[in-house]
Amino acid sequence: MSKQITPKLKAADTKKVIIVFLLFLMSIAIFLLGSFFSVYSLIEHISFKVLNTNVPGVIFGLAVAYLGFRYFFSVRKLRKEIYTPDAKFSWSNFKKSNVAKSR
Repeated sequence: MSKQITPKLKAADTKKVIIVFLLFLMSIAIFLLGSFFSVYSLIEHISFKVLNTNVPGVIFGLAVAYLGFRYFFSVRKLRKEIYTPDAKFSWSNFKKSNVAKSR
């Protein structure tokens, strides 16, 4: 019986894994809290006054749940990009583009 040898992760790789895991946890928590608030608002008949109109709390809860759901898939996409071997942090990713400067 042979053991399958997995390469050891570098310190930078373990940091990536931990950060991505935390992002997944946060997205799931946002989705669950939005879902919980929707159900709670439905049971307790909670509504919010927005521009002199009563808006059911269910709508706000569904909006938060949707954002958590969407964030989950964004983190999956980010994970694919981060785990490529040539991925490195660069401040140039955060600079404004030349198009924005010319306006």
